[in-house]
Amino acid sequence: MTQHIDWNFYENVIVYNALTNREYLASVIDQAEPHYFNNKDIQRVFGVVRSFFEKRNEPPTLTEVKSYLVDEKDKMSFKNVVKSFKDLGKKYNREELYENTEQFLKERAVYTTMMEVADKCSKSEVDTGDIYEKFNKACNISLSIDKGHDYFDDIDEHIEDLMTVDGTISTTWPWLDEKIGGGYLENGRAIYIFAGETNIGKSIFLGNTATNIAKQGKTVLLITLEMSELMYSKRLSSDITKIPMHRLHERVDELKDRAESFKNKHKSKILIKEFPPNTVTCGQVRSFIERVFNTGIEIDAVVVDYVNLLRSNRGTNSYERVKYATEELRALSYVFDCPIITATQLNRSGYNEVSPDLDTISESIGLAATADAIFGIWQEEEDAELGIIKLGIMKNRFGPNFGSTTLNINYNTLTITDDFERETQHGTMDINEATSALSLLSD
Repeated sequence: MTQHIDWNFYENVIVYNALTNREYLASVIDQAEPHYFNNKDIQRVFGVVRSFFEKRNEPPTLTEVKSYLVDEKDKMSFKNVVKSFKDLGKKYNREELYENTEQFLKERAVYTTMMEVADKCSKSEVDTGDIYEKFNKACNISLSIDKGHDYFDDIDEHIEDLMTVDGTISTTWPWLDEKIGGGYLENGRAIYIFAGETNIGKSIFLGNTATNIAKQGKTVLLITLEMSELMYSKRLSSDITKIPMHRLHERVDELKDRAESFKNKHKSKILIKEFPPNTVTCGQVRSFIERVFNTGIEIDAVVVDYVNLLRSNRGTNSYERVKYATEELRALSYVFDCPIITATQLNRSGYNEVSPDLDTISESIGLAATADAIFGIWQEEEDAELGIIKLGIMKNRFGPNFGSTTLNINYNTLTITDDFERETQHGTMDINEATSALSLLSD
């Protein structure tokens, strides 16, 4: 068992295999740091091996390592490491070698992080988000040697998958459901993005997404990075109850009754969590969701308003930070087996454009490359006054990458439907009311 292994001795096993086994070195090179080794001789030699491989994509020979060691102390380290190989076997069980190496790297990474954190805390340099990211990275080191899906040998598994219909959560907008294969993938592994210019209605789409999913008996987590939790509640209340937003305070009893009726009918839950913009990382979002799961609440979908306001510890500019934040957010759809729906801004070239394309995505084309589906939102002149909004396909891994539709948007209740019939259950909206509602939203 790995807990009985002498890790100080095992350092010799790692450096020996790194020098003699290209596959092994390629597997550990991104995970192993020279300072993980207690043996100073191995630290120096492994540093050379790592630098050589990163440059040449091949492990150096013993002669090549020797030629890189110009300092007498380094040369002595090399001799000591080579001598240690005499005590080693030359053959290793592949599976056990990888399992033990993975355990070694995890333990040394955790220890190194712990010491680094202690040092920073002593200097009052505490960044909890950065600390979480480092511990999370250390604990998730993996040297998986799973061969993956063997197309010919595993053909029966492939056929079984073809016969299995992926579960989806309807957007409740039939046109969009048809385009993306029935709705958002129920088991996640996908991120969906609404893209539009400032004040076009991205948050309205995300709010409708939350209530539309809740209508199907699902639990939705809505993470807001721009609006307060109570402001979002106000928007959801208007959509759910069909009471105009500026009348909610006058009809609180009616609001409570209709909200309770919605909850009892659909057996659903909407959680709204606010984080300050540009301060929370996906690692912190993950930690929060894990705490929610630990309370016994299973989340069926996550809505984030919006991805550009997440912080990433990687990247040196806005392009890289948004790219990494999108990748990290999409990864959470794998971790929690649920779809993630968010939004992004268009750049100036996308303003007032009819059916904007991917080139108009703000800040980072890396976001567009990562997303599974992107839906463009826009309006033409007088569309807002008419109570309509356009939705188009900008990118789609589940169907056609083109097409658009016109949706009905009620600015009084912030409800979006994909037909032109005005809702009559709780009143209609005339042009003056629409203009008034738009003014309230833009304030």
